Amino acid sequence: MNLLAQNFFALFHLPERFSIDLAQLDYAYREIQKQVHPDRHVNAADTHRRLALQWAAHANEAYRTLRDPIARARYLCQLRGIDTQDEHNTQMPAEFLIQQIEWREALAHAQGEPGALGILHSEISAAKQFELNQITSQLDQTNDTPGAYASLRKLMFIEKFFADIKSDLSRLAPVENGKQS
Repeated sequence: MNLLAQNFFALFHLPERFSIDLAQLDYAYREIQKQVHPDRHVNAADTHRRLALQWAAHANEAYRTLRDPIARARYLCQLRGIDTQDEHNTQMPAEFLIQQIEWREALAHAQGEPGALGILHSEISAAKQFELNQITSQLDQTNDTPGAYASLRKLMFIEKFFADIKSDLSRLAPVENGKQS
């Protein structure tokens, strides 16, 4: 079994699509780990142990990639010929750039205001879900990989912004017994 030559979907016997069965992924990962985990090959020859370590590392990378929706979308785009590592590609639709500015302004005004942050959190959560739905449709139904990459780039911004809001909300969490909850 040459695990290192398989793409991540084939490795776990999953269809090459954005929408995957995470329970099936988890099960397949555990089954592969049973075979390739380095602890199972402690008494093997050095070459075999190194190969087992490479297999385990490949399975771990594949699992992390497919488990994370952003990494999975990026990987699918790469499999379909899109260079997702192009740091020079900064083009975004004007309306999304305006939306980013509005969200940043809303966040600046919401600092220290749990209610306002909660409303912004809900809005960003809905925007995140919208982009995930777009990516699912573009990759799994319409085979619009360039469109999916554009949606992925939006999602990456939204995810980072979402983390900023969650961080602000956690700082405002009630203090109990001198510790944040």
